[in-house]
Amino acid sequence: MSSSSSPELTAEMRAELARAAALPDHKINLADPDAPEALDWSGAVRGKFYRPRKEQLTLRLDADILAFYRAQAPEGGYQTAINRDLRETMLHRLHAQRPKTSNGRQGGKRTAGATS
Repeated sequence: MSSSSSPELTAEMRAELARAAALPDHKINLADPDAPEALDWSGAVRGKFYRPRKEQLTLRLDADILAFYRAQAPEGGYQTAINRDLRETMLHRLHAQRPKTSNGRQGGKRTAGATS
C-alpha cells in the first residue's frame, strides 16, 4: 500500500500502536474475535487429519498371506490393507489391556488415530 492511499495516523492511533508494541509476547491476545464459536460437534470426526509417520522396513510374510492381500487390492494398496489390519489388531489389544474403572467401563487415554 502506498503512503498516498493510506490515511494519516492520529496521535491516539500512534499511542495505541506504541502500547501494543510494548506488550510482552505472553500478554498478547491471539484469539480471533471474528471466529465463530463451535457449538455443534455432532459432525466432528476424531482423527480425521491424523497422519501417522511411516517407517520403511523389510518384513518377511508368509507367501499365502501376501498373495491374499495382493489379490484383495489388485491396483496396489495391499500394503495399506496390511497396515490397516495390523492397526485394527493393535487397537483391539490395547483396548483389551485397559484397566476397568469403578463403574465397570474401560478407562485410560485414547491412542492417536483411534476412532470410536
